[in-house]
Amino acid sequence: MKEPSMNRGLKNRHLQLISLGGIIGSGYFLGTGYVLEQAGPAAVLAYLLGGIIVLCVMLCLAELSVAKPVSGSFVLYAREHISPTWACGVGWAYWLNWIAYVPSEMIAAGIIMNKFVPEVSQVWWAVLFGLIVTVINLFHVEKFGESEFWLAIVKIAALVMFVGVSSLICFGVIGDQGFIGTDILLGNGGFAPSGYWAVFLTMVIILVNFQGSEIIGLAAGECKNPEKSIPIAVRNVTWRIIALYIIPISLLISIFPWNQASLEESVFAAALGSYGFGWAGNLFAFVVLTAAISCSNSGLYGSGRALHALAKENMAPKWLGSLNKNGMPQNSILASVIGCWLIILLYTIDASETAYTYLLAVSGFTGAMAWISICWSQYNFRKKIIAEGLEHTLKYKTPFFPYVTLFGIWMQVICLVVIAFTEDLRSTLYVGIPMLVVPMIWYKLKKWRYHFIVTQK
Repeated sequence: MKEPSMNRGLKNRHLQLISLGGIIGSGYFLGTGYVLEQAGPAAVLAYLLGGIIVLCVMLCLAELSVAKPVSGSFVLYAREHISPTWACGVGWAYWLNWIAYVPSEMIAAGIIMNKFVPEVSQVWWAVLFGLIVTVINLFHVEKFGESEFWLAIVKIAALVMFVGVSSLICFGVIGDQGFIGTDILLGNGGFAPSGYWAVFLTMVIILVNFQGSEIIGLAAGECKNPEKSIPIAVRNVTWRIIALYIIPISLLISIFPWNQASLEESVFAAALGSYGFGWAGNLFAFVVLTAAISCSNSGLYGSGRALHALAKENMAPKWLGSLNKNGMPQNSILASVIGCWLIILLYTIDASETAYTYLLAVSGFTGAMAWISICWSQYNFRKKIIAEGLEHTLKYKTPFFPYVTLFGIWMQVICLVVIAFTEDLRSTLYVGIPMLVVPMIWYKLKKWRYHFIVTQK
């Protein structure tokens, strides 16, 4: 099942930071304000629940990736352990998910740079960053891993800094406010001012933020010693996700009133700025810029590998499955870049960002389908291994099977049901479902046509 043509140049440290780079995007630093607006301090429960879902998905992915370390993994796992038709649908939906999401990060970077250099349009900045991540992705895979490693380090360092400063503020070590305790946390309508239902309403947005962790599986075919690297990366990345989301947000809602959060600026910068740390605004602007480039980088990586996997399985044009001299899927990367640029072009046409925002919202649906597919594939894989009496041959096993797997599946199904019954979110299904179903119908028709031609002969 291994692909010797793929260059295994990714090291363990690359693998861990690539996944973190895809998760801690500009949406985290900017979009947290929206989550707080909707759920208040109870937003921390939504992030915690999202972190647990990530843990379940990653544990399932680790078992599959160690057993069969291939590039474009979950598309191939779905083909083998669910059905080729489902694999085609979820693979194309996943690709379209990144094609909608990556431009949002490029545009976010363009907006930030436009504030510093207003003479240059934010669209041109977005195109520039698109060119940068394209070049990085076309080089040797180790160059991509190294760039993502250092970009992710900047984001982690900023969050660690925020945790340190906000802790000192909360305990009254710095500032004139004294010991804050739970005064701000519970002082504006309580812990759940909008009710606990709001926790599930914001889960969709939060799962969009967490998307990117599955890139570890897509990179399985290009990492050294996958049987050792992947379990370590999964374990470390999962707990770091929880730590880098739960701890900073818990401190954020302890020092900054949730009803003052907005989308105008990073809520982290606003929180520190309210205590006299005016430099936080420019600092977090730089961090958001770094996060946007990093997320674009890892997102383009993921979309290119998914498209390459579809081509190898005859679910996309064959020319998309070729590799360049560095062992990189050059054609699938360029096709992904073109798709991203088309979305950026759409953004320039629709200045109100309506179409762009609509496409971005679909990420919650398509990303959830990819994660459900990972858990579903692992469930069928383990059942088959158990039936054959070969469970002892697995080098890594998802713990507490099947409970972890089923929890990961059904919690995401609940989130999708919430979308269906929430008026503001329901419209995302009108685009999301066709993105999944249309490729499945196309694949079925293609197979039917092939069998028809064969039988006629």
